[in-house]
Amino acid sequence: MILYHGSDQIIEHPIYHGGKRTNDYGYGFYTTENIELAKEWACAGNSTGYINRYSFDEKGLNILNLNSEKYTILNWLAILTRYRTYWQNGSIAETAKKYLQENFFINPEDYDVIIGYRADDSYFSFAQDFISGTISLKKLSQAMKLGKLGEQIVPISRLSYEHISFLDSAPVDPEKYYILKTQRDHEARLQYRNTKSAEDDVNDLFIIDIVREEMKNDDPRLR
Repeated sequence: MILYHGSDQIIEHPIYHGGKRTNDYGYGFYTTENIELAKEWACAGNSTGYINRYSFDEKGLNILNLNSEKYTILNWLAILTRYRTYWQNGSIAETAKKYLQENFFINPEDYDVIIGYRADDSYFSFAQDFISGTISLKKLSQAMKLGKLGEQIVPISRLSYEHISFLDSAPVDPEKYYILKTQRDHEARLQYRNTKSAEDDVNDLFIIDIVREEMKNDDPRLR
């Protein structure tokens, strides 16, 4: 597997627990198979960044793929509410976060690698809207597919870092890729506004329904 990591520096030797615990899945080395997305992430601060390329041998590693049919978007969201900060306050949001973590949380530290969505700023705001009860589960699922977000692949364990081999790096032009990142984010937000304003179906599930009816991960209504 070839993985890419966009950064403001060249990283030949990723450091175990070298990142921030407040990233999507806690400590980990956040990568993608999509080189174009990685170039955008490299220029997130509108300054010259670097695309780092790695060979990654996933054989023998315990992998949690949150985008597989075994899980729902609520599993991803439960992890996000554990590690990411700046969630809205309020009774519904606090109750929702507690319920998700008690019933849908999967501990990333029990795995070597996590595969799932990346919560860019716009996508994090979509998740916040669901937690606060303003959009349905259906609309959240639709929103996460806007703007061609793609997957991120995150080595988590010390063992997984031993499976990463640096290949090379190259500078990334912010004049091109910061603009592309901004355009993608703008496109996602524009499409989201259209999705959010669309009429809800009477059968659509909101977070308050999930909590009130004590739905679990195997509930077919969540699929």
